Order: sequence, then structure tokens, then C-alpha cells
Amino acid sequence: MSSAIELDGVRQVFHVRDRQGRRQQFVALEGLDLSIRAGELFVLVGPSGCGKSTVLDLISGLNRPAAGSIRVGDRVVDQPGLDRGFVFQQYTLLPWRTAQGNVEFALEAAGGLSRRERRERARQYLDLVGLDEFADRYPHELSGGMKQRVAIARSLSYEPEVLLMDEPYGALDAQTRERLQRELLAIWRRTGTTIVFITHDIDEAVFLGQRVGVMSSRPGRIKAVVDIDLDRDHPDQDVRSTPEFARHRHQVWSLLRSDLETVDDPARAEAEEVGRVA
Repeated sequence: MSSAIELDGVRQVFHVRDRQGRRQQFVALEGLDLSIRAGELFVLVGPSGCGKSTVLDLISGLNRPAAGSIRVGDRVVDQPGLDRGFVFQQYTLLPWRTAQGNVEFALEAAGGLSRRERRERARQYLDLVGLDEFADRYPHELSGGMKQRVAIARSLSYEPEVLLMDEPYGALDAQTRERLQRELLAIWRRTGTTIVFITHDIDEAVFLGQRVGVMSSRPGRIKAVVDIDLDRDHPDQDVRSTPEFARHRHQVWSLLRSDLETVDDPARAEAEEVGRVA
């Protein structure tokens, strides 16, 4: 089961102190409207500091908006819930637990399953991400890409309706990143989960997204939503080398281009200490 996501007139403000110690408001998001379809793989891009991570925090329920509303399915979001999973850029695995133990940890927290059921469910999702043979390995015995796949398996194991992914491949090398992008598409097709994926990489956005939402510079708004129409399943074709891919990439780049100028904002660094505005 997957759910649609609706953000209506969302505003988010952080209270910070400037270099002189004066208290002031830092407006991260202003009048942000966004509709994400149930079962969609939606990618969000934008300049650094535009509030992409703040959007995910709000959808997850980790923070509440200063104004506006957020809904997942027919429910208003006002706190975290098991209907939403989160995958961070850092793997956040428990080093004293095996890959299987890390997945089971999420199921223990969710409750409702016996020990045997948790074990079977963990194996099922490790198999989904191609790590069934590594179930007994500890995090220090896994590569970076494997650790991130364990994190994805863990977030999917309790079968959330929405999976939020905050630059999950940002720390990986190019080859691993490209392989995991393809694996994510396969997982998404098999599970039908609504996925919201944040990235700074335009190529990654175009390759993954059914649609790509482009945010403006701070305060963040949705500048445009680009529909992506690509044949990613052709076995003999590198979709990234096609004219269609280049056209979509140029479209997204053109929307971002006007917001990529660096602005000297002394409040921004301090704001990032109290709220996630990336």
C-alpha cells in the first residue's frame, strides 16, 4: 500500500541569533505547495540551503510547519509514524548488530511480530536488496553501498506507505551510486511504495524520477515540476546517453540555473545548527 502526499501553503521558520547575538527569524520555506501521487518515485532538487531536507523532516513528522498543512493519504501529519520510513545519507546502522539484526531492530520497534516472523521478514527484505548472503555480516564487514542497502531494507521492512530518502547515495563512489540507482528503481517497481528522494545531482534526479520537483532558493518554494518520460528498461540502451535524457536534464538545469548564485547570508550557517535547511 502506498499513499499520496499533499503539502499546502507550507511555511517553516527557524529562530536563530546573528553574529551580534540578536535573535531573528530564518525563513526556510514560504508558501510551498506540492502534490505527490501514491506509488510515485518523486525527486526533489534545488540549490543548497533551499530547504529540501526541511521538506522531508516535515513529511516525516520530525518537525511541524509554522503554517500550512501536510497530509499523507487522508491523515494530517503532526508526528512521526510507521507509515513513513526514512533513509539518511549516513547509514545509521548499529555496529554491534549484523545486517539481519539491524533490519530486525526496526521490526522490534514496530512491534506486532513474533521473533520468528521478524527473522523471516528481515531475510525477505535483505533478499529484496540483494544481501541475503550477507545477513550475518556486521557493518564494518560491509562496503558503503552494502550498508546503504541494509538501511533501505530496514526502512522497507515494516512496510511503510512512504519512503523518504535524503541524499542516500551522496557519499558513494560513482559506480556504486549508479548501481544502487538501478536497484532502487527495481525495488520501487516491486513494492509500489511512494518514494520521495532528495539529491543535488541533476543526472540522478532525471534517471530516477517519474517527476522532478525543482525548488527555488531560500525561502524554498516549488518552482516547477518536470515530468520525466524515459524508457529505462531497454536492455541494450544506456538511457543517460539518449536525446530524451539530455532534453530533460537541460530542462531541470535551466530551472535551477537562475537560483545557483551564491548569496552571503550570515544567518544561514547558524540556522543550519538549529534546523535542517539543505
